[in-house]
Amino acid sequence: MVDRWNDDNKMFLALNIKKRVLPTMYGGILGDLIGVPVEFKKRGTFYINDIKGYGTHNQPPGTWSDDTSLTLCLVENIIENGSINSLMDKFVLYRDSGYCTPFGKTFDIGNSTNEAIIKFKNGVPASKCGGTSEYDNGNGAIMRISPLAFLLGNEFNFEKKAEIIKQYTEITHSHPRAIVGSIIYIELLVRLFHNSSLAKSIKDISELFNENFNENHIYRKELYHYKRIFEENFLELPMDEIISDGYVVHTLEAAIWSLGNTENLKEAILTAVNLGDDTDTVASITGSLAGMYYKMEGIPDEWLEKIVRKQYIDDLLKKFYEFCANKAIIEEYGSL
Repeated sequence: MVDRWNDDNKMFLALNIKKRVLPTMYGGILGDLIGVPVEFKKRGTFYINDIKGYGTHNQPPGTWSDDTSLTLCLVENIIENGSINSLMDKFVLYRDSGYCTPFGKTFDIGNSTNEAIIKFKNGVPASKCGGTSEYDNGNGAIMRISPLAFLLGNEFNFEKKAEIIKQYTEITHSHPRAIVGSIIYIELLVRLFHNSSLAKSIKDISELFNENFNENHIYRKELYHYKRIFEENFLELPMDEIISDGYVVHTLEAAIWSLGNTENLKEAILTAVNLGDDTDTVASITGSLAGMYYKMEGIPDEWLEKIVRKQYIDDLLKKFYEFCANKAIIEEYGSL
């Protein structure tokens, strides 16, 4: 009877992981591909209400960008129990050979990520490849790290969690502000995973920084740049006060605002895209957060069917949720 009880509990745990992994990952991919055709276009000069094609990068409908490609590299690396060095090897393949791309050819890559890859190819250790200047605070790290939420969902030591997130961020973006942005994003995903509300999750994240880092810690100092997110009336701000460019602070603000001002995943993604500027990344972050929050029920089937290389995506994400489910079962019960 006990064995049967444990088997049922394991199945329930695995199903719960699946219900979170798939929508979070698909949500990010959909946000990315819906934003691709209008990337860099100014707010008010276009209107997107469905999956379109061509535009900025002249790609067919359903084509995803580097946001998704580098995220899939991380998914593969996690499944393979790889290191940050093996992850950078995959990034090199992405840039040079079109690895993990829709059509086998790279059409988009951020400057900071490109520079980090060049450093890595020249023998610089992965941990030292990320830029450290004030100008290295783009969103090129947070756009690819959502899978970490499923590695760290049961890690309750905030400082340890922050250190792991740092290691995956600094391979391309090593400024403390970019790292703090990654910590906020993953911690928000984790808290949504555990069914916390958006408002409570944001409040709890602020408290975690204050409790775990003293006022002189660089992360506390850099948290100041994200202060609008933690203000009580942040979600009440009008759209014209939301900036949606590639600066990591603005990207997080825009994504959280888009989620908090809509009622389902479809609305959240379309709102994020129609903010303009860095449409693919802002919508990808929004889509991941909305996927975690609303689960698969919020994702239109007709959108899923338009994803380029859908079978490849489906197969990889199936392997990923099985990996995450097995990991969670072992952590909870000691064995599969």
